Amino acid sequence: MSYLFPTYARWNFTVKEAEGAWLIDENDDKYLDFISGIAVCNLGHVDEDVKNAVEEQLQKVWHTSNLFKVPLQEEVAKRLVENSDGDAVFFCNSGAEANEAAIKLARKHTGKSKIVTFKQSFHGRTFATMSATGQEKIQIGFGPLLQTFEYLPYNDTAALEQLEGEEVAAIMLEVVQGEGGVIPAHKDFLQKVAETCKKLNALLIIDEIQTGIGRTGKPFGYQHYGISPDIITSAKGLGNGIPVGAMIGKKELIESFQPGSHGSTFGGNFIAMASANATLKKIMDPSFLQAVEEKGKSLVQKLEDALYGHELVKEIRGKGLLIGIECSEQVTDLINTARENKLLVLPAGPNVIRLLPPLNVTEEEMDTAVAILKETFSTYKK
Repeated sequence: MSYLFPTYARWNFTVKEAEGAWLIDENDDKYLDFISGIAVCNLGHVDEDVKNAVEEQLQKVWHTSNLFKVPLQEEVAKRLVENSDGDAVFFCNSGAEANEAAIKLARKHTGKSKIVTFKQSFHGRTFATMSATGQEKIQIGFGPLLQTFEYLPYNDTAALEQLEGEEVAAIMLEVVQGEGGVIPAHKDFLQKVAETCKKLNALLIIDEIQTGIGRTGKPFGYQHYGISPDIITSAKGLGNGIPVGAMIGKKELIESFQPGSHGSTFGGNFIAMASANATLKKIMDPSFLQAVEEKGKSLVQKLEDALYGHELVKEIRGKGLLIGIECSEQVTDLINTARENKLLVLPAGPNVIRLLPPLNVTEEEMDTAVAILKETFSTYKK
């Protein structure tokens, strides 16, 4: 008997130890981890610098609440602002909370209520972020959703041209739809989104929960596209495994989040800030980010060389080290076989295998993963 709600379809798998890109289970079997805690452990498991920063902070103070000044918050916020188009940061505990804050800020600042998002998006599981998510499977069974969300088809510039009226507070999207199938945005589409926001006097919110903190080879994924969002949300890789989220906004929005307008008991606590600060120090180094971009291109090329021509493989796509292999059939059995072969990967929708290696993955580890995937596909039987 379990004392847990069965909200997760868990694998029969218990992790005993982890280091870098590798996990060891309770049977001492070793697995190459191309999940990274779902794009969380961007520096791999138990990164030495992050561990040291957290251990040092544990000896000092853990939590005081946001009634007190927390100098580490200022330091981490400065790093985020210096690597984005934002000017101020609100700290919370997760991606859903960061997106919740973004939705609240957009509505409060504009005085309008409608938020436009996109089909197959994923923004979280709170009521507001579930309502923002353009996937019915996330929403079924919870009764009436918030009625102020409208969903458009992704990468469809013509649909954007139909948007009109004065009630739109913001357009919110991911630059690569992760949970929706690893679908990168087209540049002309994103630029049309930015143009539409200006036309409607609406804010542009970019959800960088999965694509941010170096995952695409830039500090944030939107920086590949020549746009400047009003609000950016971040979490997952920000603390390399310690829970932390952040909403980053432009200076003209600061007046709308004054004392009493929003808050978080644990947001920005000392432990979270210590981990985030150490993580950002390493990832935001230009040479580190350049290496991520190069590794992403290298991994895609290796996958194409190994898998293109197989009858199941339709397309290999992504940005940086967020990569999807779209197949002509459901991928559950392929993922299970890869796990039996000691490689851990994820689905992104029913027909896409998602690869999320740590950003400091080695060429040798990428070669190992590709070899396992090649073997997995070659032995697959319908």
